[in-house]
Amino acid sequence: MKTIITLPKKQKKTLPEDFKGNDDRFSEFLVEYFLKEYTEKGDKVLDIFAGYGTTLFVAEDMGRVPYGIEYDRKRYDYIREKLENKENIVNGDALKLLDYNLPKCDFFLTSPPYMTKGSETNPFTSYTTPGNYEKYLKDYEKIFNQVKKVMKPNSKIVIELANINNEGEVTPLAWDVGKKISKVFNFKGEVIIKWDGEEEPTKGTYGYGYDHSYCLIFSNK
Repeated sequence: MKTIITLPKKQKKTLPEDFKGNDDRFSEFLVEYFLKEYTEKGDKVLDIFAGYGTTLFVAEDMGRVPYGIEYDRKRYDYIREKLENKENIVNGDALKLLDYNLPKCDFFLTSPPYMTKGSETNPFTSYTTPGNYEKYLKDYEKIFNQVKKVMKPNSKIVIELANINNEGEVTPLAWDVGKKISKVFNFKGEVIIKWDGEEEPTKGTYGYGYDHSYCLIFSNK
């Protein structure tokens, strides 16, 4: 696999008007790339931060079986309405993953909710409760220790992240999260995604101050 790839920074699916002001989806092209690399038709694909359902919809379109968790009720309702396998999306909390009787999955792909060092709201509750960066990082270990129990042996886990440059103050989010998850899974490397799109001044093509993000790749050994 190449360690640097370029993908279009655009979406194929249009969101309803209610969501357009907060479109934080990763691209369907990213999901397609990794599903082609690591899965076959009929494989079970898991995303525990389903967002607007990008991983699940692309997996379904490609003949895979999607499973997902989404904390936000409105996003969950949107996914459930559009998904063919409606029973496979859960409105729940990733920290309680083992409560949801998920099957053993073949592949994991997600882009978790981001947080900066100075933030005081919890990303894992859709930013609706108090939180801090230290607890946010500790929660990754709790979450991915549970993920490990629902993934098949030797399955791949891919997590899309970026560091955050907020007016010159950098939160090394990708590195910090990668260290936590490396305590649970075997780190296999990274793929740098260079995003091909119109660059926003100070924000970059990707956002968060950069033109790229990272897909951190782990193995369940």
